[in-house]
Amino acid sequence: MARPRRLSAARVLAGFGLATLAALAFADLDLARPDPWLTLQRIGAGLLAPEFGDPAALGYAAALTVAFAVCGVFAGATAGFALSLAYGFAPVRWLCILIRSIHELFWALLLLGITGLGPLTGVLAIALPYAGIFAKVFAEYLAEADPAATRALPRRTPPLSRLLWSRLPLALPELGAYTLYRLECGLRSSAVLGFVGLPTLGYLLETDFRQAQYGAAAAAILVYLALILPIRYWMRLRLAPLWLMASLWLLARHPAPPMGDGALLRFLHDAVPAPIRAGDWAGLGPWLSRLIGDQALPGILSTLVLSQLALALAALIAVTGFPLIVRRVTGRAGALLGHLALVLARSIPDYMLAFVILQITGPSMIPAILALGLHNGAIIAHLMGRQGDALTPRLRSDAPRGVRLAAWELLPRLSGNFFALCLYRWEIIVRDSAILGLLGVATLGFHIDAAMQELRTDRAVLLLGVVALLTLGIDALSGWIRGRMRLSAPGMRKAEPETAEAA
Repeated sequence: MARPRRLSAARVLAGFGLATLAALAFADLDLARPDPWLTLQRIGAGLLAPEFGDPAALGYAAALTVAFAVCGVFAGATAGFALSLAYGFAPVRWLCILIRSIHELFWALLLLGITGLGPLTGVLAIALPYAGIFAKVFAEYLAEADPAATRALPRRTPPLSRLLWSRLPLALPELGAYTLYRLECGLRSSAVLGFVGLPTLGYLLETDFRQAQYGAAAAAILVYLALILPIRYWMRLRLAPLWLMASLWLLARHPAPPMGDGALLRFLHDAVPAPIRAGDWAGLGPWLSRLIGDQALPGILSTLVLSQLALALAALIAVTGFPLIVRRVTGRAGALLGHLALVLARSIPDYMLAFVILQITGPSMIPAILALGLHNGAIIAHLMGRQGDALTPRLRSDAPRGVRLAAWELLPRLSGNFFALCLYRWEIIVRDSAILGLLGVATLGFHIDAAMQELRTDRAVLLLGVVALLTLGIDALSGWIRGRMRLSAPGMRKAEPETAEAA
């Protein structure tokens, strides 16, 4: 069978360039604020003079942020490991794909009607999508373990014993390291859960911004950065059991709302389309037609427009930003500053960043595009910069230096990884574009949030299904393009958890 013709980089660039131009024609890029510079000055003044007015409240919110992350990631890793053992079965694999395609904030919105605004909601909102992510990655690690140990066992050794005594010991260090990597993502997710009412640092940030208390908001941001930037130093694998016990103790002491009788059954009942609940099967078609025509299709269009512009901005930031951490381009001091800038940009959750920019520009696609582009662009730039810094320079007397080195040697040699990383991030950008609808952009998340506020669970569940199908479709298209371009980006899973999530 003939191998499919290779897809050239020029064609891919042309296709995405045309898609970006088309997206610009549909994008809402109006500045709604009459004087955004005044708001920016006030926020800047708050950042320069943070107000730690209530250290106890800040400390408690920070502790809950860590507790939600630790318990959610631990629960997700435990469930993901169990699912990874059966990941080869299609029903298990599709279940994992489904649960990881829905953002943590969407899970939190669904769970609020079942478990209430309490610790269980926060833990499950992180654990459910992470279980699907862990299942896929753990299954890959176990499958890639050296088979020599398995061949040494007797032929009649049961499959579970083969796993426990051969593959698992070899893969265990990678499983542990990846779990620690996911904790950084869990800390970001935990902070963002504050925007739906859970008492994490995100809740303080939203409250302070809405009250124009920018100094107090700056304090919440600084505390969050103080947690996430040195996470690899204070969250060690040998200390994980202590952090888990402390987190469980803290969440157990936090007041939890009582679950209503039959809350789960009531949710499942309300998730059934209204015409079916009323016994009006003939009305199901018009109901679906109105929902798809009035909300799903416009939401899909806005989500794709937003994600395309964000992807284009992320690619631009990656190309211009990766040389910042290459010592042969910017020098040792410059590389250190560049590394700090990229780590800061990728550490702040895109949802939190979009919320801050929203206070300056007003409601439009601008905050979401800037936040998604900056966050994802910094991730790609950081990975490319690390790879570029490790490249062996060509030994020539006239070898380029500085910017010329980045443009004429590093970028051409890293172009394959650049395309692969952008395509890997594409699906995640689409998923996050949907959730940014909670900030007022008319993506699918906007319609889901409206349905939840109106207690129309059936509409919200159907629109969540649309989000899942859209992200899976983009993931499949991204994989097809990568395959036709014959791309791979070595070491991405170990280097960066977010790229592993999209893999």
